[in-house]
Parts: sequence; C-alpha cells; structure tokens
Amino acid sequence: MKKIPDAELELMMVIWDSEQPVSRMEIEMKLGNGRDVVPSTLLSLLSRLEKRGFVRKEKQGNINYYNALVEKSAYLQEEGQRVLDKMFGSSLKNFVTALYDGKGLNREEIAELQAFIDEQTAEQKGR
Repeated sequence: MKKIPDAELELMMVIWDSEQPVSRMEIEMKLGNGRDVVPSTLLSLLSRLEKRGFVRKEKQGNINYYNALVEKSAYLQEEGQRVLDKMFGSSLKNFVTALYDGKGLNREEIAELQAFIDEQTAEQKGR
C-alpha cells in the first residue's frame, strides 16, 4: 500500500471517521475550522485518492459521495510499521523513548502500556 501525502491523509481521516459515504461539501465543512478550503483543491485531492484506490466515488443525483476502500486500521498499521522500520531501526523501545523522552509518563499511560504488554505476553504464551 502506498503512503498517503499529508494533505490527502487529512481528507482520508474525515472519510474514515464518517459512518457513511461523505460529500465534498461535508468534507469541506469538517476541514474548515476557520480556514479557507478551496473546493477545486479538495476535488483534486479526492481525485488523486480515487486514482490510487483509496476511495470510491458514487454519484447520487448531482452530488458525489466518497467512501473509503482501504480500512483505517490497515493503513495505520502499515504506515506505523514503515515509520518504525525507517526511523527507529524496527526498535519499539527506541520509538517509545523518542515519543516520551524528557516528558515522562503519567500513571494512566504506564497502566495502558503495561496492559498492552501483558496482552501481548499472554498471546505469545498461547502460541
């Protein structure tokens, strides 16, 4: 699966978070947040996503609706692995250290990480 450029990824996040196919205008409203979103640019980005096979466009009347063809979890997993491999030499320890270096973890974050480690350990024992 190819990496999605940041501008297109922002659109994909809106599409993934929508529970049903979404129109360009709906995407524009969700991206708005006080900034100008140029409709022609948005259509251009959506067209690129369609050509790459990330979204499908369905016309209903005069309105095009877009829905994801690639699962968010699958993309995030692959992209996360790509970052881990490329920037941290496949070391999860180096990745976590870079994220929290100097910040420190609060109790909730430690408990969350420990629960994940315990779950992974249990799965390894079950194999």
